[in-house]
Amino acid sequence: MEAYPADWEADVVLRDGATAHLRPIVPGDADAVVAMHARQSPESIYLRFFAPLPTIPEKDLKRFVTVDYRDRVALVMLIGEEIIGIGRFDRIDDDSAEVAFNIADAHQGRGIGSILLEHLAAAARDLGISVFTAEVLPQNRSMLQVFAAAGFEISREFDDGVVAVRFDIDPTEKSLQVQEAREHRAEALSVRSVLHPASVVVIGASRKRKTAGNLVLRNLTAAGFRGRLSVIHPAAEAVAGIPAVASLSDIEGEVDLAIIAVPAEAVTQVVRDCATHAVKAVVVISSGFAETGEQGLMLQREMVATARSHGMRVVGPNSFGIANTEPEVSLNASLAPFLPDAGSLGLFSQSGALGTGLLAAAKTRGLGISTFVSAGNRADLSGNDVLQYWEEDPVTQTVGLYLESIGNPRKFTRIARRVARVKPVIVIKSDLTGRELPPGHQVRVSSLSGKALDQVLAQAGVIRAGSIHQLFDLAQVLSSQPLPHGHRVGVIGNSAALSTLVIQRARAEGLRIDRPAVSMHPEVSAEDFAAGLAEMYADPTVDSVVVTFTPSAGASEQEIAAILADEAAHSGKTTVACFLGVHGVKDELTAYSRGADGSRRVHTVPSFMGPEDAVWSLARATEYAAWKSSDRGRYPELEGIDHRRARSIINGALARAQDEDPEARAAGRTVVLERSKARDLLAAYGVHVVPFYAVGSVDAALEKAAEIGYPVALKAVSRRLRHRLELGGVRLGIANPEELRAAWTAISAVIDAAEGPDGERGIDVQEMAPTGLACAIRAGEDPLLGPMVSFALAGDASELLEDVSHRVAPLTDVDAAAMVRGLKSSPRLFGYKGLPVMNVAPIEDILLRLSSLVDDFPAVRSVALRPVNVTEGESSILSAKVELTAQASRIDSSRRRMA
Repeated sequence: MEAYPADWEADVVLRDGATAHLRPIVPGDADAVVAMHARQSPESIYLRFFAPLPTIPEKDLKRFVTVDYRDRVALVMLIGEEIIGIGRFDRIDDDSAEVAFNIADAHQGRGIGSILLEHLAAAARDLGISVFTAEVLPQNRSMLQVFAAAGFEISREFDDGVVAVRFDIDPTEKSLQVQEAREHRAEALSVRSVLHPASVVVIGASRKRKTAGNLVLRNLTAAGFRGRLSVIHPAAEAVAGIPAVASLSDIEGEVDLAIIAVPAEAVTQVVRDCATHAVKAVVVISSGFAETGEQGLMLQREMVATARSHGMRVVGPNSFGIANTEPEVSLNASLAPFLPDAGSLGLFSQSGALGTGLLAAAKTRGLGISTFVSAGNRADLSGNDVLQYWEEDPVTQTVGLYLESIGNPRKFTRIARRVARVKPVIVIKSDLTGRELPPGHQVRVSSLSGKALDQVLAQAGVIRAGSIHQLFDLAQVLSSQPLPHGHRVGVIGNSAALSTLVIQRARAEGLRIDRPAVSMHPEVSAEDFAAGLAEMYADPTVDSVVVTFTPSAGASEQEIAAILADEAAHSGKTTVACFLGVHGVKDELTAYSRGADGSRRVHTVPSFMGPEDAVWSLARATEYAAWKSSDRGRYPELEGIDHRRARSIINGALARAQDEDPEARAAGRTVVLERSKARDLLAAYGVHVVPFYAVGSVDAALEKAAEIGYPVALKAVSRRLRHRLELGGVRLGIANPEELRAAWTAISAVIDAAEGPDGERGIDVQEMAPTGLACAIRAGEDPLLGPMVSFALAGDASELLEDVSHRVAPLTDVDAAAMVRGLKSSPRLFGYKGLPVMNVAPIEDILLRLSSLVDDFPAVRSVALRPVNVTEGESSILSAKVELTAQASRIDSSRRRMA
């Protein structure tokens, strides 16, 4: 029997936040299928098989569990060893297949049918199937609802007592929105179950105070956890003052969360015990996993697979712990003996050790947190999961993440863009290349420049901080101040020198100073300072204010702070302060007011030790405000796209490569699409390449030139010489046969010198395109950042100076326009020093279409269009290269799956 593709297997999050495992069926599943059938009600059996079927006949059972993964495919969903759902399709013809489902009675309503449908549709598309049909009894409302709610365009016909359903399985905008919404709800609920436990058990807490388990237990007690707290110890009657039991079986009632602090080699067995007792989630404090090497990685994978297959989420291993400061929870299941006060800042740390630093920094600055998660090795619960939760959490108003890697970059960008629309997201990303990650983290190396990540984060509205210091600087502003309404800044203080530094830094950060700074006397009185502030805040040309103050013989810093807090609270304008050399004015910088509902509101002006930090934070807050209020565009409906034709070309090329090299898929090898097929694939997405013709002799070149008409171009096929006019591999504007003969001779000589006798020797003939400005467009799957689109003006200078625009697909129309206009060299497209103003609309259209192509098909590893001549009218694509990958490795694909 043939093996099934590895990417058909996945861990998934169900509607209720629990997890399950999904994979193709195998003959060994026969007993589990029989057991599931035996548990079904007669009604469920009738709805599935259209007849009473107390037992499955042996012949039918064998057919159910034996499939070829081409014309007959079946997927099973499992919790542990129990099958809780089966979905299958049988091919009817080249384009269509009949689909059927069977969901266990005990697991109805958990979204199993919807997930199976998503995965079956994705597998069918891999096999060239584009239409699903199904026959459903009218009373099987739950299955009809699965089809209706999936977001596909469904057609129904009623005939002979059966509802015949038919729908195209190509993803639609609605189906993708439905999938995204379901994923969001499930993952948010999954994280909520971790952070809002009603009962916690600590497993592995020693009576020794300096051990991890003992410390977590004492921290839970000290924080006043509101739920039921238990501790397991094989011999002790109590640990850290908490009565101990010998095993999970001795605990009455359900256990929501287990904190595990046993040696690494014992963790998987503890997780199995937790699964037996229906524990919902585990936090693994223990180290000794992937960070120690290959053996530890295998141990980690076994532990996570065990947890996921039994419906549990895992935080860690090597985690510093989690915390929730909400009064009704009061959870400190971490190694930190202290917590900041309750507040609105959510913190996620991918580093265990850095968790202490994050919490300490928040406490020192007086920043309250809502929840805290240390993911450790991030074997399961990730920053993406926690973002899904924070988007819904009304307590969390600002998000801060420390990331050492981005496990699912496309999903991160998609979620972060959505979260940033409602609350700011600040990210510390330690490294782009992935080459210097701490042990235990998956290495993904980007093929793009270091500036690409900054552009990707900016596209999503995410603010990148360079350090923990900057993260909390910015969090202070975003957590305490209204967002700026514009870039215009007013500066006021009692030091002219300090005001000058502020102005210089503000302009360097892209802020505007439209009015002169108000420089008061160094020994300014409280009354004069208050009057100056009032005037500044009343100025309609000022959007935000920077206040500086140095100690003097005049008003005290406490007086000035109190006046500033009161004026800022009533102004409604963003305010930051720098009290140089001053400590201990935090209380005075806080003012209080009453809301319309009578609630007490707190207004705190963030104060910084230096003007640079104050201005940097204000500038980032201003940029975020501008992004949040800007038009982020729409995903246009592009005409002339033939998904089926594109899929046929891609699948055909991969199938031929598989026939030539059966190990190609498993090895993930690259397949270079034949040039004519590359043109056909791009044409299926409305991207048209100027025809070119490979010729083997000068006579063939003369014949083809006469056919297409002069003037023509000759181009060496050699990778070293193609596109390099200066190296002699390209001759343009050839007007007649004599010039063509001369050009052929010259290019042949260049090829001989560059390639030698065994090198690439082909030459193309191509019609001359209108003269314009040459550009380069690339798209494809970046290992670190996901599906990317890049744009630059052609030439070495753009590459050497990294003057390239990058965005994650899919692009909105605003994204495409920003890519073209965001280059430092973009003025050359818009009339720089007398150059003609180019029509960039065709370029933007190409960017959108390539974005759609690489977003739809993860198998498209790269597309390179170079040169693309942009003119005052139309644009011409003169060369295209497409590479496919025999094993698409995108985590965030058209089917829901856990990373």
